[in-house]
Amino acid sequence: MAKKTKEGRIIITLECTEARGKGLTPSRYSTMKNRKNTTERLELMKYNRFMKKYTLHREVR
Repeated sequence: MAKKTKEGRIIITLECTEARGKGLTPSRYSTMKNRKNTTERLELMKYNRFMKKYTLHREVR
């Protein structure tokens, strides 16, 4: 899942937690993070176009 790029930055995938729990189609986003500064999983509020509202998205490994 995580691809390496230069200087410790990796590409990660964020997936909706609410849609996954309800069995709906989860929305996914791709972003980058610095592995040195952010060691834990990333959690952001992002827009889920299938549920038409902002939901919590967590990093998928």
